[in-house]
Amino acid sequence: DLDKNTVDFCENFDASLREPIVLPGRLPNLLVNGASGIAVGMATNIPPHNLNEVADAIIYLVDHYDRTDDVTLDDLMQFVRGPDFPTGGIILGREEIRRAYATGKGLILVRARVHIEGPRGGRSTIIVTELPYQVNKANLVERIATLVRNGRIEGIGDLRDESDRTGMRVVIELKRGVDPRPVLAALFKRTQMQTTFGANVLALVDGEPRHLSLKRALLHYINHRREVLVRRTRYLLEKAQA
Repeated sequence: DLDKNTVDFCENFDASLREPIVLPGRLPNLLVNGASGIAVGMATNIPPHNLNEVADAIIYLVDHYDRTDDVTLDDLMQFVRGPDFPTGGIILGREEIRRAYATGKGLILVRARVHIEGPRGGRSTIIVTELPYQVNKANLVERIATLVRNGRIEGIGDLRDESDRTGMRVVIELKRGVDPRPVLAALFKRTQMQTTFGANVLALVDGEPRHLSLKRALLHYINHRREVLVRRTRYLLEKAQA
């Protein structure tokens, strides 16, 4: 739709070309894909979300567009329950999710998904199948191995990565008779099996950086799409009447 006067253009850095100020995106990419970046004096860190959930929230807002002031955060969180991290993991608690959606800022605690197998022959095994967002598996395995060698974590007898194309599987075998619960607690405390995602929903609105609540972010997208559709329709009408 760039050739249908849907968005404004400006000159590029050396005035050799003209480029769109913003793309006429058909998807709410800011929320679905997330974003992370650092600029002078400011930074943004937006978590990714599930496309279906965001679409349902947009539909709800469109259906109530004439009375958006009455739409509450609880209404929207019926659809958008929280970030949807591509690496999985478990988000602990909903209070910080709600804070992030209300103010644009929040500290979201994410923990690896694990389960315990055994004991077999007196040995229990901790199986890690999902990691917190942006945690590198190889670095995590190396970190655990280093902590075991240095005596910072005790009770681990073997560590191996059995991941394949069917999914992730990091195996942490414990020594005979070791209770897996304190070992798991130490892993959460000393490694990136538990991390904090600092949500900072900062985006440019009319050229100015602003912190956006979930509702404001969705409304800005709806207004953007409305403007794109109106401008495209006017362009096609003028072309047909010419």
